[in-house]
Amino acid sequence: MEFSIKSGAPQSGRNGCVVAGVFEPRRLSAAAAHLDRAAKGYLSAVLRRGDMQGKPGTTLLLHSVPNAAADRVLLVGLGREAGFGDKQYREAVAAAIRALNASGAEEASFHLTELGVDRRDAAWKVAHAVMVARECAYRFTRMKSKSEEPEAALRRLILSVADRAAERRAAAGLEQGLAVAHGVALARDLGNLPPNVCTPSHLADQARELAKRYRMKVEVLERADMERLGMGALLSVARGSVQPPKFITLEYRGGPKKLKAVALVGKGITFDTGGISLKPAAEMDEMKFDMCGAAAVRGTLKAVGELRLPVNVVGAIPTTENMPGGRATRPGDIVTSLSGQTVEILNTDAEGRLILCDALTYVERYRPAAVIDIATLTGACVVALGHVATGLFATHDVLAREIIGAGETAYDRVWHMPLWDDYQEALKSNFADFANIGGRPAGAVTAACFLARFTKKYKWAHLDIAGTAWKSGKEKGATGRPVPLLTQFLINRAGKR
Repeated sequence: MEFSIKSGAPQSGRNGCVVAGVFEPRRLSAAAAHLDRAAKGYLSAVLRRGDMQGKPGTTLLLHSVPNAAADRVLLVGLGREAGFGDKQYREAVAAAIRALNASGAEEASFHLTELGVDRRDAAWKVAHAVMVARECAYRFTRMKSKSEEPEAALRRLILSVADRAAERRAAAGLEQGLAVAHGVALARDLGNLPPNVCTPSHLADQARELAKRYRMKVEVLERADMERLGMGALLSVARGSVQPPKFITLEYRGGPKKLKAVALVGKGITFDTGGISLKPAAEMDEMKFDMCGAAAVRGTLKAVGELRLPVNVVGAIPTTENMPGGRATRPGDIVTSLSGQTVEILNTDAEGRLILCDALTYVERYRPAAVIDIATLTGACVVALGHVATGLFATHDVLAREIIGAGETAYDRVWHMPLWDDYQEALKSNFADFANIGGRPAGAVTAACFLARFTKKYKWAHLDIAGTAWKSGKEKGATGRPVPLLTQFLINRAGKR
């Protein structure tokens, strides 16, 4: 799908469609009112007949509207104007794109981007229209011999803004929206691949391709390298698998040499059986999504590379399978992490924190400005926050506020969870420095507390994306979150320089 920006009256070409909004109760938006005047009250008459009320998510496709410079006019319900915000705007865009894809129109003049959204400018509205449109169009068909869905006819979306001045601002929004959409698509593709394809070696190969395209530095540590370094925690998870573990680093240097890098650390468990602490069989197939933290790091670096942001970013991805077997780590084993701290493994299904802790120690060498790890870490976070918000834990309040603000702008929201020392008591061990689990109560918090023990030398935040990285059921698949949040965070950092 191609995108362009224009200002001016609603119009589209042959086999095209003009898209405008209707507020409740049956009140035309400015673009729709313009169409109505040209059509001598045709749209008003349609609304008076009760064909549309303007309820959120509803659409009405009209053909042969008098004096309309298009074959079709699509009216989109917006709900109440007084409550029209980020959520309502994105839902209206999604409803419009779905209707356009089903209409047969090849081109659309899209006037929802002219709507007033509280505290949002033209750049934001265009960026989010592009991201939502790409999200609606996304299909993962790589592993199918024949696609089951016909390809959408819509080829071009002309995003309308108020005036020429807004066009210039919207151009930046278009660039950002496309970059984020491409990063999200990459993260979704990696997450949706089956675990027999998306192995640690595959992630390493894909990292080399990304580095080559965007001129990044890439390094892949093999098992022998990790043994020499002393990554005992990470290697303990890899012991049961025939797939060799990898430790991948990608360095993007778009800022001055003296500018400290932001480090993004992504959990890359390409399949998680639970190890000896075996998971139940039901829905175990979804454990291919346990590398979505790694996928998010990869997607964010792609977006940053496309935007050519003047920042420095290090992406660190520890990746392995977690499998049972004769060599697999057992409950009760004690391992020594890269930091030198010893860990009693009480549950081998709490493996993500074990690979992350060595990665968090490893990134100390970059002397980072901040470190954010991204992990599908705990089912407890899903219980706490569901599938709406990502869990945020941080040792630095200013960093936490930055992430929260970026999440609000990106509509990829987080919720700040506690990280008090009181919770550290749950990790006590009689035999090692501490255990890898703290029991069922506050499971997401104690998991974050475990990671915090390895982050004393820098500002750190942890994103638990167990509830937001993928969807189950009919819409099963990776979401690409939190690529929008992380990209916005780095855009904001670039803007403060």
